[in-house]
Amino acid sequence: MSACRSGVSPRLTISLAPALRNRGGTPLLQLALVFVVLLAGCDASDKPANKAPPLTVRVTQSSVQDVALTMEMVGTTTGTQDVPIRTRVEGYLETMEFDEGTFVKKGDMLYTIDAQPFQAKLVAAQSELAGAQTTRAKTQSDLARIRPLAEIKAVSEQDLDSAVAQEAAARASVRASEANVELAEIELGYTQIHAPIDGLIGLTKAKPGEFVGRDPNPVVLNILSDIDPIRVRFSISEREYLTMARHYRSREARIGQQDPTDRPADLVLLLADGSEHTDKGSVIASAQSINTETGTYTLEASFPNPKNVLLPGQFARIRAQYRTLEDAVVIPRKAVVEMQGRFRVYLVNQQSQVEAVEIELGPKTGNDVVVGSGLKGGETIIVEGLQKVRPGMQVNPQPIKPTAG
Repeated sequence: MSACRSGVSPRLTISLAPALRNRGGTPLLQLALVFVVLLAGCDASDKPANKAPPLTVRVTQSSVQDVALTMEMVGTTTGTQDVPIRTRVEGYLETMEFDEGTFVKKGDMLYTIDAQPFQAKLVAAQSELAGAQTTRAKTQSDLARIRPLAEIKAVSEQDLDSAVAQEAAARASVRASEANVELAEIELGYTQIHAPIDGLIGLTKAKPGEFVGRDPNPVVLNILSDIDPIRVRFSISEREYLTMARHYRSREARIGQQDPTDRPADLVLLLADGSEHTDKGSVIASAQSINTETGTYTLEASFPNPKNVLLPGQFARIRAQYRTLEDAVVIPRKAVVEMQGRFRVYLVNQQSQVEAVEIELGPKTGNDVVVGSGLKGGETIIVEGLQKVRPGMQVNPQPIKPTAG
C-alpha cells in the first residue's frame, strides 16, 4: 500500500527516517513525527482531477415552411332529413312491417293500426251521405213541381220559397256528408303508416298490441333518417365567425365566386376516435344572426356518407382552414420556456455551448408553434433537458428520438 493515499512518495518517508533516529527520543515520539511528515506530504494539489462529462440534451432544427392555420369546432351529426314517424289516429298497433335499424324505401309499409273502428266510421258516413242524397233528390222533385204552379199562382210564393230553401239545404247536407265520407276514408288510410322517404329507421317506441296515438302513449313511433349525405351542426364564437367570414369573402374575391353558398368542400370531419372522415364537406346552411344569449353562431355542414359509417347523434369536430402562413419559422411547442410572460428558447451554437434567445410566438399548429420573431430557421433548438441547462454551458447535443408509432 502507498504511504499516502493522496499520492505522497514513499521515497520521502525513507529519507526522513535516519534524521529522526539521530534526533533521539522515544519510539512513540519518533512514530508521531513520522506521521506528521506523512500528513504534510499529502498535498491536495497532487490529487488527480475528475472532470464531469458535458450534459447530454436532445435537440432539433427549427424549420421554415408554409403553415395552414386551422380552427376546430365541436358539433353533432344529424341526418339530411330526420323524419318523425307519427301516428295520426288513435288505436291499437297491429303490425310492425320492418326490421329495426335497417334501410327502408319510400312508400314501404312500416306500421298498421287496428282499422275496424275507422271502417265502421266510414260506413256510417257513407250511410249519412246516402240519406242526404235521397233528401236532396226529394227536395229537387218538390221544387220542380212547385215552380210551375207558382208561376200560375196555383201555390203561394211562400210555398215556393220554402221548396227552394229545402232544396238548397239538402244540397248543403250532401256536401257535408261527402266531406264526412272523405274524412273517414283519410282516417282509415292513416291506419297504414308508410315510409315518407328513403332512409335508416331506428328502434320502435311501441310494439304490436300497444295503444298509440294519445298521450301518455306513444305518438311518435320511430325516426327515419336520410344519412347520405349527413349533416353536422356546430356553433362558433363571434370571433371565429369573423375569422371564417373574412377568409371566405377574400377567397370568393380571388376566384370570382358569385354565389356565397357555392363553397368548395374544404372542411375536415374529425370523429370521436380521433380519425378523419374520408370525405370533406362544406357549409350549406347557417343562422341569420348571432345568438345573443350564448354569443355563438350556428352553422350546418354537409359531408358525403356513401358507406353509411356516420349516424345521427354522433359527436364530431369540424376542422376548417382559414389562412396559410408562407415561409414561417416553426419549432416544437415543448421547446418554448415561459418566464414572467416572456418566451425564450435555448440554442446550441457551433461550439456546443448553450445560448438563450427571446422570441415572440405566433399561432399554434398541432404540437408545433410558429415563431413570430427571434429565429430565422435552421437553428439547433434544445427540446429535452431544458431544466438543467444555463447560458454558456457546454453540452452534448443529440437529435431528438422519433416518436414511436
